[in-house]
Order: sequence, then C-alpha cells, then structure tokens
Amino acid sequence: MQRRKHSLVVPIASGAIALALVACSGTAGGGEASGDAEGEKYNLRFNHVLAESEPFHAGFTAWAEAVEERTDGGLTIDVYPAGQLGVEEDIIEQARTGANVGQNTDSARLGMYVEDLAVMNGPYFVEDLDEVQRLQESETVQEMLTQLEEEEGLKVLSFNWVQTHRHFFTNKEINNPDDLAGLRIRTPGSPIWQESIRALGAEPVAMGFGEMYSGIQQGAIDGAELVYANIPGGKLNEVLSHATETGHILLINFEVVSADWFNSLPTEYQEILVEEADKAGLAASETMESEIETIRQELVDAGLTVNENPDVEAFQEAGEAAYETLGLTEVKQAIWSEIDKS
Repeated sequence: MQRRKHSLVVPIASGAIALALVACSGTAGGGEASGDAEGEKYNLRFNHVLAESEPFHAGFTAWAEAVEERTDGGLTIDVYPAGQLGVEEDIIEQARTGANVGQNTDSARLGMYVEDLAVMNGPYFVEDLDEVQRLQESETVQEMLTQLEEEEGLKVLSFNWVQTHRHFFTNKEINNPDDLAGLRIRTPGSPIWQESIRALGAEPVAMGFGEMYSGIQQGAIDGAELVYANIPGGKLNEVLSHATETGHILLINFEVVSADWFNSLPTEYQEILVEEADKAGLAASETMESEIETIRQELVDAGLTVNENPDVEAFQEAGEAAYETLGLTEVKQAIWSEIDKS
C-alpha cells in the first residue's frame, strides 16, 4: 500500500526560541549513535499541553525519573506541562530540525506529515487498551512510523499512552448525531479531527486547548469533545453542563522526539528511553482508566448531567464518513485485519 505525505507544513516557532532551545541542549546534535554511554551528558526538554493535575503529567515525570536513574544521570528529561515550551505544532517542528525537544501529541497531528497515520485518530478506530497494544504488531503501523522517522525526522518513542475515551461536553442534552447539528465544538485543527467531529454531526472549530474556557464563555464555541480527566483540570464544568458518553475516540498519544537527536544517543540510552516510555505510558493509561468513575462522580456531584446511553450505534455509523472523506477507509481496514478487529 502506497504511503502518502501531506503537503502542509506547520510553521516553525520564532528563530529566537528555536535557537534558545538548541543552545541549552547539552549534546543535542545529530550524528551516529555511540555504544559508549560514559562521559557525555544528554538532555531532553519534553513539552505537553495538559495540566499538572492530570495523570499523564505524573506519568511523564515518572518516565523522567526512571531514565535518569537507569542512566546514572547521563540522560535527563525536563518535563514542561501546560504548553510551557510553546505551541505543540511548533515544538514538533523544532524536533524535526534536530533540537533536543519532545512533545506529547496524537496521530492527527502526525498525519500532517504521514497522512495515513491520522487513521488512528478516527472515530471508533480502537475500543480498548488491549487493541492499542495489538497495534504494536501491525505491519502497516510500523511502516508508517518508519516513514515518519526516515522522511520527516520524527522518532516515535512510544504510543502506549492512551487518554481514555472522548465524549461530548455541551450545554444541552445530546442523544444522537442530529442533536449536534449547528453546535460549534472545539477540536484541534488537524483534518482527521475536524472531519471526525463534522461526521458525528457538529461543526468543528479549531482552538487551542487552553482557550476553551474563555471560548465557551464568550460564545465562540458551544462545547468540546474531551476525556473526563480534562474537565476538572480546565475547570470546564463551570461553563459546561452536559456530558454525552459517545466514546467516539479512544485517544492514542505519541511521544515524539527528533530522529537526529535520538540517533545521537548511545545505543544503551536509546533502549532505556524507549523501554521506560512504554512502561510509564502503560501505567499512566491504566491509572487514567481506573480514575474515570471517581472523576465522573465528582463532576456529577458538582452539577454535571451525564447521558450514559446515547445512540452509540448511530454515532458509529455516522463516523465512517470521516474515513471516506479523507481516503482512509482502505488503510483502516488493513490495520483492522492485522490486529484481528472486525
């Protein structure tokens, strides 16, 4: 199956920021990996957009601690929550240039570089953490990750990080796709995300994660589609009254770094970085899953109305249009066949 590359390129951050990041990189340049980890010091500046209160932040810090311990301080990771290093797309672009930065992202954004990767962000693509684990063995997925590394300079360390199911959060009751008609729902700006929300019945509005609260207050958007853990972190229950448990996307997160920077690490450090990312990701994903009921109940106690039984079958059928619109039906079926999903 031929792999396609999207023609859009996200603009890089200002030169001053990029240079500042590289300047403080320690050993950040490209080059061949060394088998000897002794002597050199390496540092990764890792960015994510989530609040410090969310389980993923604890997962990222646990990853950093494990890597530092196993490398005796030879490789350190500084974790920056709430987008402190900058906009997600800018950080990814800096990684492509070889800077020692990393970003927690999703396949929708990575699909801007290798189009078919966006399929993993589509409606009802996978159902649970077990299916995500099986994606590791998909030949099609591995081919796309190789293309991302060799052609676009982005190394995926792990996609064991799963943020549980996404639902619609609005200020009106939702039962089926027709009920979303005319509602402006915040999404990231990536095509698969926009088309997924459009297929499910709403009008997608691209907006930054940190802009949602004010966007709802000011009427720029009518709601958002998020995981439960995002709601208390952003205090969004103060401006949104209804949750509709569509579970339309099981959000797989990818931890990406510069391929050149990764390849400059000693082989031992490369292995440790990947191994600990996978371990921490699985643990963080399981923690998020285990906390859903508690978070939901706290939100209900605070006044959120939850619809636990929307017409999910209708949403599933509607969601197929996103794959068709973006030409991703074939690659979806190929991956489903490889992981024995019908």
